[in-house]
Amino acid sequence: QVQLVESGGGLVQAGGSLRLSCAASRRTFSSYAMGWFRQAPGKEREFVATITRSGLNTAYADSVKGRFTISGDNAKNTVYLQMNDLKPEDTAVYYCAAEARPWNEGLSSGPSENRYWGQGTQVTVSS
Repeated sequence: QVQLVESGGGLVQAGGSLRLSCAASRRTFSSYAMGWFRQAPGKEREFVATITRSGLNTAYADSVKGRFTISGDNAKNTVYLQMNDLKPEDTAVYYCAAEARPWNEGLSSGPSENRYWGQGTQVTVSS
């Protein structure tokens, strides 16, 4: 069973930083591409970032490029999302996701029936 547990959300002022963590079960981390999505109130869930199983390739939504960085720690079975220069429009519930993908392919930005989700962590950016 795939298990994903997010942490690290909170309240921060605009321009500040947060680091989200997603702890995955050992089998998940070695077998699945990982990523982050977010959902703001009244909006659909949207893609934020992804990292391949190899850890060599990443991809980002245009809205977060240059500000967010996704990374993985194999030893800790954890994926991180470092968020810098946060803006009020980054306010959302952030979800970790995992999906079986080829070695050098990340998660697609669209929906997938084969994707697993964490419970989400709230990020609130005040102006």
